[in-house]
Amino acid sequence: MNVLGLMGWAGGWILLLEISIRTPNWVVWLFMPYFIYGPYRMLTQFKYFAAGFLMLRILRTYHWVVIENAPRGLSRRSEVRSKQYGWFEFPNPAHPEQWLPVVFPRHFRRWWWARRMTPQAKPKLKADIATIWFAGDPRFIGVVAAPTRKGNAPRRLHVVEQRIAAQSGWRFADWGATPEDVERGRRVGVYPVNTGSVEGGVS
Repeated sequence: MNVLGLMGWAGGWILLLEISIRTPNWVVWLFMPYFIYGPYRMLTQFKYFAAGFLMLRILRTYHWVVIENAPRGLSRRSEVRSKQYGWFEFPNPAHPEQWLPVVFPRHFRRWWWARRMTPQAKPKLKADIATIWFAGDPRFIGVVAAPTRKGNAPRRLHVVEQRIAAQSGWRFADWGATPEDVERGRRVGVYPVNTGSVEGGVS
């Protein structure tokens, strides 16, 4: 879809340019909004590829699980020391009774989710994310998705990350992360400072 989007914006710009060359000059002014906006969207489309490749690495490393009524919100989590644009909580694989927050670290392509996560959302919108598909490890990183209308496949994929700061007192050891768990996170692109700290980043 990212490739098709890029080809569509670029191809549309070239097509309209060709049409404007073969038509009277006033036609150019009709296409001017696209000529201005199109290049911006083409550049923006390139940003989707980084997220797409990250999702691909995550989905090659972790399996999908389906979670009902996962806690969620748009409020700021005080234990998270970085940018956050909404959060979900998912169970810790090592301690299922412990739920860990993962956040949307960027606002990019988040609007669909935000409309359904706000407390003021209509019941019909909230129902779209009553069931969540999750692939990942909430101690590190993951992909969230909403089910299709039939509920048999994921859609609206978005990356969420573990961003709790080490200063909060949380440590990987408290979360039961083994060296194998940490290594799987590294294969995705998560590089913790050390196995005792929860600070890290994604490359």
